[in-house]
Amino acid sequence: MKYFAQFILFIVAISVLMGLQYQYWLGENGYNDSQRLQQQIAEQRTKNQVQEQQNKVLRADVKDLKTGLEAVEEHARIDLGLIKPHETFVQLSTAPNTHTSIAAPAVDPNDVIESIP
Repeated sequence: MKYFAQFILFIVAISVLMGLQYQYWLGENGYNDSQRLQQQIAEQRTKNQVQEQQNKVLRADVKDLKTGLEAVEEHARIDLGLIKPHETFVQLSTAPNTHTSIAAPAVDPNDVIESIP
């Protein structure tokens, strides 16, 4: 009888230990959930760092737009294609060169291309 009570106590202790291990490893808010959350936190921190760098660039751009005329001029030139008076606008093509077997027409030396002042 004495050993039977110890055996029952031992079985209860083992079952409690197994229940706690189950909760730790597989239960809600257990080890696996904790690891998954840690991974999500690390990913979000990386995304936040990228966003902070982009925000710094945007803040510098806004500050430059508010204080300097060079940025306004640069945006007008790039975005709107504006040029200053007495400037010549030159646009370069980024298309690849093509070679044809057709001969180019002869250029008359009397034809002169005038540039815009």
